[in-house]
Formats: sequence, structure tokens, C-alpha cells
Amino acid sequence: MTKFPYDEFSKSYLKELLQPLGKVETSCKVPAEIREIDVYFAPSSQPPQGTMQIGLLGRLALQPALIEPFRNAATRSEIRSCMGKLFTLFADMERQSKTRILESGLPRLWILTPTASKAILGGLNANSDEDNWGRGVYFLGDTLKSVVIVIHQLPRTPDTLWLRILGRGRVREQAVRELEALPESNALRKKAIELLLSLKTTLEVREDLKKDKDERKLIMQLSPLYEQKLADVRQEGVQVERRATIENLLKVRFGALDNELSSIVQPIALLSPEEFSPLLLQLSREELLNRFS
Repeated sequence: MTKFPYDEFSKSYLKELLQPLGKVETSCKVPAEIREIDVYFAPSSQPPQGTMQIGLLGRLALQPALIEPFRNAATRSEIRSCMGKLFTLFADMERQSKTRILESGLPRLWILTPTASKAILGGLNANSDEDNWGRGVYFLGDTLKSVVIVIHQLPRTPDTLWLRILGRGRVREQAVRELEALPESNALRKKAIELLLSLKTTLEVREDLKKDKDERKLIMQLSPLYEQKLADVRQEGVQVERRATIENLLKVRFGALDNELSSIVQPIALLSPEEFSPLLLQLSREELLNRFS
């Protein structure tokens, strides 16, 4: 069992969202010493498609990126460590390159932290660019190629939803509610919920669960989603069994299951066994096709 479930969730979550847009590596080794980049992203050679689907996170995916998410507020030391990994990577890229690397080809570091004090941001000489990026996004000097995103300062909009999922407390609770409200046909919604439910399961078996109120709240919020997923799985099993019964009855009656008969299996499956059994045994082929086609 992983010792840091939130770290694993964040890396898996970001990988799932960014994977359609380019190459994603998690726990990427940094040369010179044993250190890891949480998420290393390189956009596809062609302009990434679907970046708008993940809003602000998609804007990060327009260029190479190192992404370092923190569950708790990033400290000065942790920020310096992230920047150290970035500069070590730069040095290694320059050593391996046979030509001069353009600034635009170097990845940018994105530090995702739930909160950040004015003292921390001031010490970094970080500046916001609200006109272009909105609240909560702080850029360091161009040479440093680093940005701090303060998740709890982000505006509550669809554009920031996928980053606010990585927040804490009320910010994350609100984001999860917005995630639930998305159409069930949304593929990203399904992936995000699956990863959140996996995190819930991991947290439930931790021995120190009682020590963390935030974790207990998350488990309680996700419990209805978990129960719904179990119900969906059970219903899916019922439907599979019901379809198999209908197909067998049609084969017994008519000898084979051709395309016409196959097309009415699903409409018939919407009925209960008490309703469809007499119909399959009594109605002719033509009557069944006329009724359920």
C-alpha cells in the first residue's frame, strides 16, 4: 500500500487528463541524484486536441511542463526543491543536446499548492497575471520558468474545475459536486470519479484515518458515488444475464439469431422476465419484430 495516497492520486489523475494531449511520465527520474518529478508532460508534435476540455490545466499542456502537486501548502524548502529539479533537468538537456536549446523548448515548472501565504509569494517575487490567467496563478521571472498555482484562489468556474479537484476541504468538496453534475457521458468525469473512488478505498484502510478530519469528509462525500457505482455494476450484471436469457429463448424459438432478431434483444431486455417470457414463447417472429423494432 502506498504511504502517500494523495501523491499517487494526483499523479494518476493528471496523467489521465493529460495523456490524450501528449506524452506523460510520472515519477520521472532527475539525473545527478535520486529525485523524481511528479509529472513530466511533453505535448504531441501536432497541436494538442481537447485542451479546452480541461480548461486551465489544458493551457499548461500547450508547452512542455513539469507539474508538482502538493496536498498541503508548499513550503519554501519544497518550492526550492522543485526548482532545483527543474534546473538540474535544464542542465542535463543542454549537456545532451548537440545544438543550442531555445528557451521555448525548455519545460516550465508548475507548482500546484492549495494555499500560499503572502510571505511565500513575496519571497519568490511572484506576480499574478489576472488579465490573461485569472486569479491564483503567479509567475516567477522569465529566466526561472516557474509558476505557482494557488488552487484555493482560483475562481469557481468550469475552466478551473480540473485543478480545484486537487484542492482541500471546501474547495475540493465544491469541485467534486461540480464533477458529479457533469453529464455521465463525459469521459473525463468517469475517469476522475474512478480515481477518486480508488483514493477513497485507499484512505479507508489506513490505520491513521481518525487523525485526519479532511480525509473523513472526503470519504463521506464520495460514499454515495461509490454506492451508485456498485448499483450500476449490479444492474449491468442483471442486464447481461437478461440479454443472454432473451438470446437463448430466441434461438430456441427460431433456430438462429440473425441481425433482425439481434436488433430487438435490447428493447426486450427493458422488460422484466415476467413480461418478456410469455411474449417470446407466444408471439411469432413477425409479431416480435413489429412490436420491438
